[in-house]
Amino acid sequence: MFNKQNIPFSKPSPLSKLSEADISFASLNKEALLKNTRGDKYIWGIVLVLALISVLVVYSATGSLAYKMNKGNNEVYLLKQVSYTVLGLMVMYFLHRFNYTLFSRIATILFFISIPLLLYTLAFGTKINEGSRWIKLPVINLTIQTSDIAKLALFMYISKIMSKKQDVIKDFKKGFLPVIIPVAIICILIMPANLSTALLTGATSLLLMFIGRISLKHIALTILIALIPLVFIVSVAWLTYDKTNHSEKSKPVVAEKLKSVGRFGTWVKRVQDHLFASTAETPYQVQQAKIAIAKGGILLGKGPGNSEQRNFLPQAYNDFIYSIIIEEYGLFGGAVVIFIYLLFLFRCIKIFRKCPYAFGAFLALALSFTLVIQAIANMAVNVNIMPVTGVTLPLISMGGSSFLFTCAAIGIILSVARNVEQLEGKNVEDEQKNNVEIKEANVV
Repeated sequence: MFNKQNIPFSKPSPLSKLSEADISFASLNKEALLKNTRGDKYIWGIVLVLALISVLVVYSATGSLAYKMNKGNNEVYLLKQVSYTVLGLMVMYFLHRFNYTLFSRIATILFFISIPLLLYTLAFGTKINEGSRWIKLPVINLTIQTSDIAKLALFMYISKIMSKKQDVIKDFKKGFLPVIIPVAIICILIMPANLSTALLTGATSLLLMFIGRISLKHIALTILIALIPLVFIVSVAWLTYDKTNHSEKSKPVVAEKLKSVGRFGTWVKRVQDHLFASTAETPYQVQQAKIAIAKGGILLGKGPGNSEQRNFLPQAYNDFIYSIIIEEYGLFGGAVVIFIYLLFLFRCIKIFRKCPYAFGAFLALALSFTLVIQAIANMAVNVNIMPVTGVTLPLISMGGSSFLFTCAAIGIILSVARNVEQLEGKNVEDEQKNNVEIKEANVV
């Protein structure tokens, strides 16, 4: 049988039918996924963009690590990063489906679990650089940083307390103490092993307290008390540094002696390096980060995968990944990353302003603040504005438990956004219904 163009008709094969069915099934699944994915679409887009940047840069930055550990096969780290990214997105999607009020109900339990967990980590955790920050889960052999759990629990808990005590929030005993005591406990337990994380957690908490209308004099008092140990560390670093003799033998002496007091000597040494070190005495990783940034130039950098300093820079895939971004994508690429984090913060502030309930508003803001402040701290270390710390660049540094907890935090933010979106939709429907009723009444 032929058509007018003398082209024979043919019956569709079973294979073509199957393909059409597969396509329709896939499109239905895609529609169902998009229908069930709620929350701020900009935040979802930001997460996907940062995840893509992470996969590209981690794959490039793990060259020297692959040479040492896997005979140059860095596809292992690419697959690992992709796996963590997929798992993180699943965690994010799973958490965003919950009503955020659930986190208020479990906040107290999580907070009181995190305290013995931090104590256990200090006593029996895996020690790296004289600090116990990690514990290993026995069954899955995943090493987790317990401070990540503690931060999530703390921000849930103080958001809950502040939302309940808005009527007495200016009172010292009824409003301020119930908030500052949990913050102090968590920061003090994190500090011996990870001073930078404790400081960032405290700073985020103070910012949240300011927005939560806690008295400024109480916040100022807290800042003054928190400055005492910081001023002490800087003073020791200043007074014990030998300014007359810049040889490598003279400078570390005091710091080495102080290492018997936990990580105090390490903190003193890092402050001395940041304040006094000459170009020749600058810590090795800081030197290599500066070289990477200088090689990147202003616009396009050396191009994706063309980093040279990744072979010399320790933790190029983790703590110093931002310098690799600038080397490969230029200062323009570095500025784009900063803009993405600021856009994320802006969208979270919009969620805060729209959320009708205090707990959800405080929780979304606290989790966004902690991620953005951590990102700023990491980038400041990379460009040598701050002393070297051990904080990672959220959603970009090589995956691990920190990456998963970051995804969990964003999932909770999206949970708040999703419920705000549902309330707005309900309000619009009610308004439309009222308008229809008014029109019908007028017709009658």
